Parts: sequence; C-alpha cells; structure tokens
Amino acid sequence: MGSRRSSIACQTAACAGGIFLSFSRAYERANLPLCILPVECPLPAMPHLYALPDDRTLTIAPGETILAATLRQGIPHAHACGGQAVCSTCRVQVLDGLAYCSPRNAPEQALADRLRLPPAVRLACQTTVAGGDVRFSRPILDTLDLELAAQELQHPGQQLGQLQQVAILFSDIQDYTVLADQLPPYDVIHILNRYFGVMSEIVAAHHGHISDFIGDGLMVVFGLSHPATAVPDALAAGQAMLRGVEQLNPYLKQMYGCAFHVRIGLHYGEAVVGHIGGNGFRKLATIGDTVNVAARIESANKEYGTYFLVSEAVVEAAGPSLVVRQGFLAPLKGKKGLHRLYEVAPEPENE
Repeated sequence: MGSRRSSIACQTAACAGGIFLSFSRAYERANLPLCILPVECPLPAMPHLYALPDDRTLTIAPGETILAATLRQGIPHAHACGGQAVCSTCRVQVLDGLAYCSPRNAPEQALADRLRLPPAVRLACQTTVAGGDVRFSRPILDTLDLELAAQELQHPGQQLGQLQQVAILFSDIQDYTVLADQLPPYDVIHILNRYFGVMSEIVAAHHGHISDFIGDGLMVVFGLSHPATAVPDALAAGQAMLRGVEQLNPYLKQMYGCAFHVRIGLHYGEAVVGHIGGNGFRKLATIGDTVNVAARIESANKEYGTYFLVSEAVVEAAGPSLVVRQGFLAPLKGKKGLHRLYEVAPEPENE
C-alpha cells in the first residue's frame, strides 16, 4: 500500500485549533478516502513586560503600547501629553528585549532626534511588543513623579495634558497703575471685584473659561467646551467686554470721579491644556506659544492706540463676517519677524 501511494504529497495547514495534515490532489485522484489527522498545536505565548522599579511582570496584548499596558495594570506611569508623542515623560529604558519592540514611528523618531535619545530609550506611548519578553525601567522616577502620574488614575476627570485648538484672549485695564495710585487699596479691590464679576458673566455666556486673573488682567480660553465656535465666541465675548466696561463706567464716575477702558488681544492656535498645581490646589491651565503670542498682541494695543487687536489666524478663522478697521505689520516682543495684526471694528452702539 505504501508503494502505491509513494507519489502522494502531504501539506501542512495551520489553523486556530491546531495543525491538520491534508493529502494532495494526487491522493484524491487515487480515489482513496480522505483522511484528516488533527495535530495538537499550542497558540504562541503572549509576550510579557517586566517593569522596574515596580518589580512587576505585566501582560501586553497584540498592538497594545507599553504605556497602555502599564496603566491598565495600575502602574503610575507618567505621560504628560496623553500618548501623542509630543513629550518624553513616558520614556523607558529597555534593558532586555529591544529586538521585540516595534521600530520607532515618525513622531517618536522626530522627538528622539530632537532630544538625542539613544536607541534603547523608547517612548512607552508609541512602542508595542511582539515575539518575546521585554524588561524596562523608567529613568524619570521620584516621589513627585509618582504622585503626578497617580493623579490620572485617581482623578480621571483631570487632564495631564492635551493638545487642543483654542482661542486665547488677554485683557487688561488701560492706565490701571494711575487708577490704583489715586484710590485706597480697599476701593481698588472693590472696583476690581465689580469689574471681574461683569467680565466673568460675559465669558461664561460665550462658552469661555477664565484661566487666570493677573492683577487687573484676564486670560480667557475659548474652544474647550465648544471647539467649533472658539473664534466666534471669543470675538463676541471681546465686543461684549468692551460694552460691559462702558456700562460700568457711570458707576465709577459717580463713586470715584474716574472711568477706564480695557485693551484686548486675541490669537488662535494649538496649545496644551492640562491641570497644574499641587498640595490640594490644581487648576486647568493652557500652555504654549499661542498663549505667548496672545499676550504680546494685547500689549501691542499700547503701541498703536487700539483697544481690540487680533492675529491673522483669528481673521482667517472668522471669515468675512469679521469687520476690521485697520491692519498692522508689527514686531512682537520675544518673537521673531513681523506679525500681521488687525484692529477689530467696534460694534454699533445699538447692537
């Protein structure tokens, strides 16, 4: 029987349940019964992570990043940017098994080049593992880092940092120092509280978030809750703030014989939004070049005698509905080159 079937070929096919031996077409042509023999075959072992200094062995699923695996299993792994490869706080030092780590993708490679990271230092938020176990340590680790990383596990509603498109508005009171020198400090606080009360209502009505009170100034962020209308909301709020001060001035004239105006600067762009602070006090902050440019634009009002200046990015985002009075090609303190700024035309008094 063996000699009659010497021309029969055997092929091996793999499936989830094991390996089956199936005879070739030559066997079928011999008009013999087809025989399928199950052969036991274990599934490939899932790779593991060994995390230091936690001294823990962790599982990692196919396609799962090291950061996702550590957080899933309760490791307080720092990750300020939320896994977007725009910071290095989640970095790990791969001690063994670097060959089983995925190659650096473009965002990780760009950051590695910028910071001159050696090959064994990887971003946990971008690195997956396949084919074997990986042992690593987190080089940035002290008590404060552990507390910061644990905050997201304990308070998931707080952001450690997220890149968002936002409109940033800065305002201050024109000649505030002169006003403050003329009045007793308690009266100045009373005036500021009335002023900030009016401004806070306006900001809230236009979906804004007051990030900071800076002396007589305000920093307001738009786009956190209504990103699609960040620029229209900010522009409408700015106009309302100018009107609100005009409505406040009769009281100031009656009480103190004085009045004031506010100056506003507005810019639109990307910024990192996250909670900062410590010792039980934390607030939502906005960090980035967009914030710095907005502050410089507000300061430029002094140079040009204007009250409401916006950047070219704001004008482009607002479209033809925005009415501007004049434009300037201006230097901004601490920034290179010239920047195109526009004065927003005030709304008619009957609006």
